[in-house]
Amino acid sequence: MKWIGISGSWRKTNEEIEEKIRAIVREIFEAGNGMVSGGALGVDYIATDEALKCNPESNKIKIFLPTTLKKYSEHYRKHAKLGTITKKQAEDIIDQLEKIKNVNPDAVIENPDTNFTEETKKKMYYERNSRAVEASDELIAFRVKTKESESLGTVDTVEKAKKKGIPVKLFSYDLS
Repeated sequence: MKWIGISGSWRKTNEEIEEKIRAIVREIFEAGNGMVSGGALGVDYIATDEALKCNPESNKIKIFLPTTLKKYSEHYRKHAKLGTITKKQAEDIIDQLEKIKNVNPDAVIENPDTNFTEETKKKMYYERNSRAVEASDELIAFRVKTKESESLGTVDTVEKAKKKGIPVKLFSYDLS
């Protein structure tokens, strides 16, 4: 069994991107493999949603978080109040992560460092990317360029995977 990392943009996707993500995740599980992801909105959320349909017991799912689930949930709820994301997005991602953790506590790999602030979050997200790549035998990445973002977190993950020497498939989209 291989562990396939899925990485991608959190800000924006569309129907075409979502269909591609879901098809790839189904292929991963149909081949008897597992999925590694970063527990974020967007690509990660869609991939994990499909993974749960394919693997409801979550024994072939690994979700790496940049901090504890409690702190991560606080972060999402704060950003919903600020308007960076919607309340529905915040609650959906929190519900998804809690569901996986309840079914298989080993599937959600938390970083015990709770110093997850606006000043430290980028560093902690990039450290999360490193841990996800270390757990992956290959990487499938979805870089979605928007007006707001160049998708640099996805670029970081791809570079780390290439440095590790694992196969990388990169799908690029421009929604700007």
